[in-house]
Amino acid sequence: MAGKRRAEIGRRRFIRLAGGGAAGVAVVGGGAVTAMATGVFESPTPTDPFANMPRSIALSLPPGTGTESIPVPPLPDPLEGGSVSEPSAGTRIPYTGGTPTETDVPTTLPFEFQKAGYQIVPDLPEAMKPWRNRATTWANVNLSSGDYHLNADGVYMKYTADGKSYDHPVGQIQFGLGCITSYRVETDPTRKAVFLQRAKAQADRLIAKRVETRGAWYFPYPFDFTHAEHSGVVYKAPWYSGMAQGEAISLFAQLAGLEDGLSADERALYRTAADGAFASLLRADNANPWVVNKDRAGYLWIQEYPFKAAGTGDYTYNGMIFAMFGLWDYHRLTGNELAAQLYDGACTTIARYFTLLRNPRWFSYYCQTHRIPANTYHHHHITLWQQLNWQTDSSVFAHQLDMLIEDVPPGVKTGSVIAIAAGTHTLYKLDTKADGSWVKAKADKILSSKKVVFARATQAPIDMRRRIQGAGVWYRISAGAYKGYWIGEAYPKAFLRGEHVTVTYKVPRTLTIAANATAEAVDFGTNGVAGTLRTLKYSAPKTLQFDRRAIVNGRSMVRITSEELAGYWIPANQVTTDGH
Repeated sequence: MAGKRRAEIGRRRFIRLAGGGAAGVAVVGGGAVTAMATGVFESPTPTDPFANMPRSIALSLPPGTGTESIPVPPLPDPLEGGSVSEPSAGTRIPYTGGTPTETDVPTTLPFEFQKAGYQIVPDLPEAMKPWRNRATTWANVNLSSGDYHLNADGVYMKYTADGKSYDHPVGQIQFGLGCITSYRVETDPTRKAVFLQRAKAQADRLIAKRVETRGAWYFPYPFDFTHAEHSGVVYKAPWYSGMAQGEAISLFAQLAGLEDGLSADERALYRTAADGAFASLLRADNANPWVVNKDRAGYLWIQEYPFKAAGTGDYTYNGMIFAMFGLWDYHRLTGNELAAQLYDGACTTIARYFTLLRNPRWFSYYCQTHRIPANTYHHHHITLWQQLNWQTDSSVFAHQLDMLIEDVPPGVKTGSVIAIAAGTHTLYKLDTKADGSWVKAKADKILSSKKVVFARATQAPIDMRRRIQGAGVWYRISAGAYKGYWIGEAYPKAFLRGEHVTVTYKVPRTLTIAANATAEAVDFGTNGVAGTLRTLKYSAPKTLQFDRRAIVNGRSMVRITSEELAGYWIPANQVTTDGH
């Protein structure tokens, strides 16, 4: 009796301090089971998996979820981890200036390279087109302070601690592309005009500060730069980046393709600039400057950080994909077949080397040369792979996206709610940043733990769901007696309620249930009303189509569109998808 009374008091204290509402409502349940964060249970698992978690919770979805797509992280600073310094005295940047000229313009591919037949899908829904997910906010359109802000001409510049300012091509391009995105959706005429003016200011600056050589336009970095971790990234001004070259194509092509707001002469100028920037991707590494090469296996690379020696560089993944968006934009504007072939080759490279980018159950690698896990870039890789899937309709990129999400999933909204089964659970305090995120120096070290007993199933709000270093996916409780404690995801013992991190596919994908294997299909009910649970088993392999993948009640699941199972969800780990 004393133990039972302590358990009941502990449960009541948790509910009272959780702040009421969804977090403070107990649900019917019974029995005793411990859900440790490691996924190992101290007590035998009951025959009925729902003995301690009511089906009304485990098989239903609360309202207000299912609309959360993959969150888009803020654009990274390409100079992060490096130092900017003034060029040596007498350094000359060979700016071309003046009226654009056309001499020795390349009209063929730079070399032969591997191509697997990836094709550009030009007619995407507006929201899926490059850069539409990265609008410049009105609050930043007049950015006047910080390491990056606008000069008197409205140009985005890099400022150093000693007050010097430098052109930063990638920063200018990305700011301009964000302004074009905002221009497209803005309804206020005054604001709309400002967004367009800012986009043009960036493009005009790039044109004025271009270097015309080898029949192409290049956009120089006018400062010295050294990266602290990446050996070889040591540059003396002027230096060039394939990421800037590809993104510049996007900026010029999107401006040239606008249907309003620009004069015919302006559109012609930006089309010429797009042609000049595109030409830089047709020049090989047999002379300087260069940003394109092929590796020993014949795969095409657009180098964000090309090194001095021909064919050497950082082999950076995200920078190459951002540059590829320029090929997509240019092909959509011009129909240029060389752009389509370069895009095919670049997709072939990214798909081929995915196994070197991926770091199973942890942060993916930033580049091929250094293979440093990139905690600040992993979620960029997720959003970039999603866009590659959109732009090609290839299931290859969809399957690779699945793996990146499983390795280190994106977060969920603060205030999301987890269900916790009746029984004994182990909660943990971890050494993290104050907001619960991972930091290398702390490495998610376990600081303490405690066992908690709930007589009945309960719920709690969380502010974080993420992969814990060396462990599984855990939740951080955000209110109540156990605020700041972490609990492991283990359906149906502890799971996030609702549908989260949703990926919807333009083109349905296929899954296969193996012959004589058992799969579980759920048609989830609404809040508090249990849905239908079906056990599937077929004598021969069963192939079905699905149009959606999400975290549903704490499990990675896919939503079926085929036959009598349309609308049912199946756990992704119980099937193979697209033959994998």
